[in-house]
Amino acid sequence: MTLFLDQEVEASFDFDVRKTAEEVIEAALDHEHCPYDVQVSVTLTDNEGIHEINRDFRKIDAPTDVLSFPMADFETPADFDSLKDSDDVFDPDTGEFMMGDIMISLEKVKEQAEAYGHSQKREYAFLIAHSMLHLMGYDHMEDSERLQMEEKQEAILASLNITR
Repeated sequence: MTLFLDQEVEASFDFDVRKTAEEVIEAALDHEHCPYDVQVSVTLTDNEGIHEINRDFRKIDAPTDVLSFPMADFETPADFDSLKDSDDVFDPDTGEFMMGDIMISLEKVKEQAEAYGHSQKREYAFLIAHSMLHLMGYDHMEDSERLQMEEKQEAILASLNITR
């Protein structure tokens, strides 16, 4: 797995943001039985930076905690067999599946960890697990989809012993 991590803003945490991202990404890939080596890009920004992207791409004029930009369209979530004929989602130099981009507001990580009464590491890991599921085609528009994603997110975090 190749992680491209771009930290646009300074923020101090009592955990290693790169190591935690790598662990959660790997756990999500394992949980969903991804057969490919992958590339994931994670951008760590602030509320202002994510607000701008949220406004430009989603037409929502407010900051959010996390945004996901998948490179592949899945008819069925995590149906990796559907990718084998999609040359445009594989890096021609490395052969890795280019999953997509994740953008996280580090300000929201801190705010939400305090609001929910759990650690900043747990909030950060949760946002990455949530985004990874989006990059694999999951959504939460319907209650059944939301419940499925919640179950998967908790299982991914539990596998790393990152709990509330």
